[in-house]
Amino acid sequence: MGYQPIQNYGIIGNMYTTALVGLNGAIDWFCFPFHDSPSVFAAMLDAGKGGHFQISPMTNEVTHKQFYWPETNVLITRFLTPEGVGEITDFMPVGMKAQEQGYHWLVRRVKVIRGCMDFRMECTPAFNYARDEHQTKINSYGAVFHSPTLSLGLSTDIPLQDKDGGVVAKFTLHSGETAVFVLRETEKEDGCKFALAQSEADDLFKQTVEYWRRWLDKCIYKGRWREVVHRSALVLKLLTFEPTGAIIASPTCSLPEMIGGERNWDYRYTWIRDAAFTVYALLRLGFTDEASNFINWMGCLCSKQNPDGSLQPMYGIDGRHELKEEILDHLEGYQGSSPVRIGNLAYTQVQMDVYGELMDSIYLYNKYVAPISYGMWSQLRDLVDWVCDNWQRQDHGVWEVRGEKQNFVYSKLMCWVAIDRGLRLADKRSFPADRQRWHSVRDRIYEEIMTQGWNDSRQSFVQYYGSETLDASNLIMPLVFFVSPVDPRMLNTIDAINQSPEQGGLVYNSLVYRYNVETSPDGLTGNEGTFNLCTFWLVEALARAGKIDSTRLDQARLMFEEMLGYANHVGLYAEQTDPSGKALGNFPLALTHLSLISAAYNLNRALEGKD
Repeated sequence: MGYQPIQNYGIIGNMYTTALVGLNGAIDWFCFPFHDSPSVFAAMLDAGKGGHFQISPMTNEVTHKQFYWPETNVLITRFLTPEGVGEITDFMPVGMKAQEQGYHWLVRRVKVIRGCMDFRMECTPAFNYARDEHQTKINSYGAVFHSPTLSLGLSTDIPLQDKDGGVVAKFTLHSGETAVFVLRETEKEDGCKFALAQSEADDLFKQTVEYWRRWLDKCIYKGRWREVVHRSALVLKLLTFEPTGAIIASPTCSLPEMIGGERNWDYRYTWIRDAAFTVYALLRLGFTDEASNFINWMGCLCSKQNPDGSLQPMYGIDGRHELKEEILDHLEGYQGSSPVRIGNLAYTQVQMDVYGELMDSIYLYNKYVAPISYGMWSQLRDLVDWVCDNWQRQDHGVWEVRGEKQNFVYSKLMCWVAIDRGLRLADKRSFPADRQRWHSVRDRIYEEIMTQGWNDSRQSFVQYYGSETLDASNLIMPLVFFVSPVDPRMLNTIDAINQSPEQGGLVYNSLVYRYNVETSPDGLTGNEGTFNLCTFWLVEALARAGKIDSTRLDQARLMFEEMLGYANHVGLYAEQTDPSGKALGNFPLALTHLSLISAAYNLNRALEGKD
């Protein structure tokens, strides 16, 4: 069994965990019971020993199709052969309470629509990133896999056979016939004592479809590209963690930013930056509950600041602070891309930008959802005071470089945002604050960015003070109201970035690199793909600049709609895209989908104004 392209997968989930399902019917990534739990299936990181759960026709003459049931996160994988048409319906029931049927289940319903089809099922778990041994026991209800830390039951009425610690089955279905497989946690002593009836599987399917449609009905977006926006919203919802309100950056770890390279990171945690941007995107669409849950969670974290008053850039989904980075030498990595990392050392970094992103999301929450409490304001006031004391510190920046700290322009910009939003909140709510000092520091940051963050020879804002390297993160300046979108300096920066790398820019065929890895001090070797988030940032910057120049607005629309063509077959985006259009990096990525929503929203507004 080889590696599928990263873009070959769809995602299902239940706001506790997710699974990636390939076009070939294989679940090659599944952590249980939570997003950041050890993997049960990890064939994406080692096709030989990572573990997988595959159901597929027993023929080579097959055409594969995959799509979502409309307006849901229920995934259909369809097989078309000369003998017939079959499909797998994959979903995790949602909206259930503990002990209810379907709670924390993964359901795979196999059905033949026309003709007759022979299937082969293979379920080979590899617990704890393929580090733990397990026992397999088969009975008339299915099989149970016992590991030292987790026991899973595979329930089915299809007879199973043992194979190398996993189970296999061969079965034939005729038109209208169905087979059901349910993977769920079980107690070791109880084992697997039930098989889900077809009618019960149908009921769970209907309940799950109804849940997703009810949720999506809350969306207030009525503009262009609505179906694309809806899919991105559904992805972001899957990346939330229901018990705490946390939002993960991506459900995967160590998928490479370049095949064979070392830029492989674990994204199954909550970055303040990513989650704050997600709140903005969800609020734009009218999903206030998710925003409220995240703000409440952040309120708890703000009460547990570091001893010096600072915040970490990222936390575990349960709020834990330590995310120790570890290399799994026994896994070869996706297509041989090593090292395979779990945990993320970036939690120890200094990233000054997170305060601005956090304050901006809370400001928007206070404006559009509900007034924040005085208790939360007291914590936020302390954070703004801390930023006033520390904004001149060098840091690792928004891209979390593993090299030397710098005075990154984006980090200074977000310190300005933190103080600016603090002032706006204080004035809006008449909260007590050291306004005179905040105003003074905010203005000092502004002047410093304009003098030291600007490079006269490049006629552009640059990556860090004293450098000549462009950085696509500076495209966010007009988005956070630091400068006018039509300020000559901003227009020059857009034009500088919007050139090919050969011309000194960052854009390749409408795809945007975040920076030039050959001139940027990121402390890593090798190259990477274009960064999808940055492409959508450029779209939005062009759209806002299009208020006085319609050619920029036209270019923004062309770039946006071209970027839509780089989504995979079910509308999902990874972190990056390589020059051939293939997905790179962790998948799907919250930052990409939330920036798509923001770009669509603001580009649509600009086009409506033009009309």
